[in-house]
Amino acid sequence: MEFWLVAGLAAYLMGLSKGGVPMISMLAVPLMTLFMDPAHAAGLLLPIYIVADWYAIYLFRKAFSVRNLKIMLPGAVIGVLTGYVAVAHVPGDFVKLLVAGIGLSYLFNSLRARFASAEPAAREADVPRGLFWGALAGLTSYISHAGGPPFQAYVLPQKLDKMVYLGTTTIFFAAVNLMKFPPFILAGQVTWDSFLQALWLAPAALAGAWSGALIARILPPKVFFLLIEVALAVVSLKLLYEVFLG
Repeated sequence: MEFWLVAGLAAYLMGLSKGGVPMISMLAVPLMTLFMDPAHAAGLLLPIYIVADWYAIYLFRKAFSVRNLKIMLPGAVIGVLTGYVAVAHVPGDFVKLLVAGIGLSYLFNSLRARFASAEPAAREADVPRGLFWGALAGLTSYISHAGGPPFQAYVLPQKLDKMVYLGTTTIFFAAVNLMKFPPFILAGQVTWDSFLQALWLAPAALAGAWSGALIARILPPKVFFLLIEVALAVVSLKLLYEVFLG
């Protein structure tokens, strides 16, 4: 009974994140590790991510950046394939430090810009940076479901409209999660039993996505993007804590 309560909460938090409450899904894997090792927890949650992804695509289907997706998704393919090959050789702590460093570096630059005399102009979506950050997002997402900070380091400086940001984020990670599914099966992280468990948990994820979309639509853009930066700071500090004190 305790397992299903905790797993249901983890699925709901994942849905909230897919619906637009930023990066709260980072709590899902730690919750599940109360009952299983991190690799199998990630495998159990991946099908739930995919279910929530497709519902989120329906919610945000009307606004997204085609250019960003065209640039970043080829990079994500490279990142996921690299993750599959390297996962046994790359220490998990290294990935956590990398993701935390990316998040904190972006936040430092963002705060510095706010105290400057003039706010920096929005950056254009460019191919070299987009491929790099897309690959890094695919790699970190494959290894630890932590693709958010690399993705945001590239997309947030573009100052996209709130709904365009949500749609682009949703479609990008829906594609990345689908890319991860076959390698997770080959690695034994997704099994028939875990898939059946995920089906039982899917309604909690869908409820979370619906709730998250409602919250995201209500929040003013300035509050929404401030919430993203606060969540990015919390996630980055949490990863540092896990590496050095966990």
